Amino acid sequence: MARIKYQYNPETLRYEPWRLKGKSLRIRTLVLFSISLVLALGAYSVYTQYVGSIDEIILKQRNHTLKVEWELLQERTRKANAELRTLIEKDDHNYRVILDTDPLQPSERQAGVGGSVKLDTEAFAEFPLVLDNYNSVLQLKRQLDVEVQSYDKLKAMIEEKLEAWASRPAIQPISNKELSKLHLTYGSRFHPIFHKYMSHKGLDFAAPKGTPVYATGDGKVDKAYFSGSYGNVVYINHHYSFETRYAHLSAFAVKEGETVKRGQVIGYVGNTGNSVASHLHYEVLFKGEHVNPINFFQRDLSNKEYQKLIEIGSQQEHPLD
Repeated sequence: MARIKYQYNPETLRYEPWRLKGKSLRIRTLVLFSISLVLALGAYSVYTQYVGSIDEIILKQRNHTLKVEWELLQERTRKANAELRTLIEKDDHNYRVILDTDPLQPSERQAGVGGSVKLDTEAFAEFPLVLDNYNSVLQLKRQLDVEVQSYDKLKAMIEEKLEAWASRPAIQPISNKELSKLHLTYGSRFHPIFHKYMSHKGLDFAAPKGTPVYATGDGKVDKAYFSGSYGNVVYINHHYSFETRYAHLSAFAVKEGETVKRGQVIGYVGNTGNSVASHLHYEVLFKGEHVNPINFFQRDLSNKEYQKLIEIGSQQEHPLD
């Protein structure tokens, strides 16, 4: 509670409450306001001298935030460069080696450095650090563009290689479980019907009639018809210069123009055409020239199984066609 002042009134002969008013009140109010203003100005002067103005404080906070963001950007740029070097290393020394292709030349990678983007260097003359980092990020982007194009080419090469590998005749046309005998009579042999030595451009797989015959690679059926010599025969074009033929079939499981996959049943073992027993006559051609099919089986067998197959097939047997 504020203290109340009293003043003696000679007229009433009593002490009465006294309050400041009129001119005295105005003077005292002005004095108090002046003192408060002086103190406030002094405090603001001291604050701005040792701490800074409000605008300066806000600016310092923004500068601090920008500095933190700049340091984060530099760190991300360093990490991106390290990751790019890893991608380039894998590109040149892993993937391209596997795909049997040459690594990119330094001149090819540098082709992405430069470009048409121009920066007003004079405007950044007082900020060399900003200019250096801008150029570093710009160079990183261009090198990444080159690497993206390189990986796109690698992807296309892989897809082509996979298609070529899938098309290559690489398995036996008859399962070993169904195989009775393999006749390694590739080349010249004494024909069991015509009783004279004649060329034999394939291998004969002895198996029971009706045994499934499998496509040895991806391709397209060029022919599926009856031949006087081959009997029921299927020709498959595997692309990439490979072709296979399956003769003396008892029945077809495919028709001309049909696309087939490696391991798909295309027919069944029989004894049609110039044949003396139930078997499959199998041929492989590369660029239109016959090659020995035995050279394509090892991918389908272990070394031990392959050697055993050779030993069994090398035993002398009467030819079947």
